[in-house]
Amino acid sequence: MLLSFAVFLLLLLLGMPVVFAIGIGGLVFFLTQPGLQLTMPVQLALAETQNFSLLAIPTFILASNLMNELGVTRRLLRFAHVATGFMRGGLAQASVLLGFLMGGVSGSAIADATMQARLLGPEMVRRGYSPGFIAALQGFSGLLAVAIPPSIGLILYGSIGQVSIGQLFAGGIGVGVLLAAVYMLTVALLARSRGYLPETAPPTAKEVGAALREGFFAVLFPFLLLAALRFGVFVPSEVGAAAVVYALLVGLIYRELSLERVNRALAHSVRDVGMVALLIAMAAVLGYGMKWEMFPQQVSAFLLEAVQNPQVALLLILLALLVLGTVLDSTVMIILLTPILVPAAKALGIDLVYFGVLMVLTCAVGLLTPPVGLSMYSVCSVMGCSIGEYMREGWPFLLATLLVLLLAYLFPGVVLFLPRLLFGGGV
Repeated sequence: MLLSFAVFLLLLLLGMPVVFAIGIGGLVFFLTQPGLQLTMPVQLALAETQNFSLLAIPTFILASNLMNELGVTRRLLRFAHVATGFMRGGLAQASVLLGFLMGGVSGSAIADATMQARLLGPEMVRRGYSPGFIAALQGFSGLLAVAIPPSIGLILYGSIGQVSIGQLFAGGIGVGVLLAAVYMLTVALLARSRGYLPETAPPTAKEVGAALREGFFAVLFPFLLLAALRFGVFVPSEVGAAAVVYALLVGLIYRELSLERVNRALAHSVRDVGMVALLIAMAAVLGYGMKWEMFPQQVSAFLLEAVQNPQVALLLILLALLVLGTVLDSTVMIILLTPILVPAAKALGIDLVYFGVLMVLTCAVGLLTPPVGLSMYSVCSVMGCSIGEYMREGWPFLLATLLVLLLAYLFPGVVLFLPRLLFGGGV
């Protein structure tokens, strides 16, 4: 198994796409095990992608792309600007609120960050914001999609770790609300110190009502998801399909549904789903090697022996994930590490919903830090700024994110309040 990991890391250092590095690393394990048939990697890859609970991923991805194509984003932006434009740094505050609202539509941090940079970047530059500040703000605002349903990271964790996706969604909302509030406070402090002025007068109740009516169906979306899961109307794999129907109905209501837009949404979805499915398939090959060598059990035994306190063990795991996130993509980390860390968390008596929300959000921090940060590179490319400028402007938001992680770690109720209220407890 050590040889497989060494090959995997070497290929990553040589610049090979991570999905192929994982697959080749897994294949090396089978080549060094005479007792295992070489047909098994193909069978494992196919079997893992047939996991019924993973059906939620392609359907949610399609639903989010449909909503983006059918005018939902523009309406949410209008509502966000009406709600926050009267504050200092109004467009920056609107970016955070839009990130929160769009998290309930897309579930993808990279997609949200890139979309917001393209949508808001030019206007923010005209209003005097620096490209580095805009890139950092949009990147971290996109991180809200990791916590807000339908988060793809939470679906992956729940599907692989056999944890209730409904409870994970509920737990993510608590952290997402706190994260959005801390980001808005950060923007307010920066706006005051830099002299950013309000962009509009305080809105009237009529203006707020009109903007809310326009974005009502999108704002309602994550709450409908939770209600459907809570009352057993759909299981997670079915609620994704219901989300697609909902997106099409929203397009009809807004009178923006057309064959051309649906085709564009389908094309984007095929690309996104193909990437995730290939990662899952390749990770299954390497993951079998870890199970064969009893790696999850070894990690559990080590943590139980070396660290008696579950909270200390959890802190060490989260710190390790923060470090790993600087060199590995968050999706790869979730797929590879969930089978290892869930048994360890269970053995330590850590609530798996609490652990999952913290794990997924911690892994996602790496999307915004060098050298691998995919969201970071994406927003810097859109805004035409250097990584150095991004980092100079981004450190307040990074500290804000780490503060929220610390609060969620110290006070589990931040994560578990809603799952316990809606579902009667964690896993």
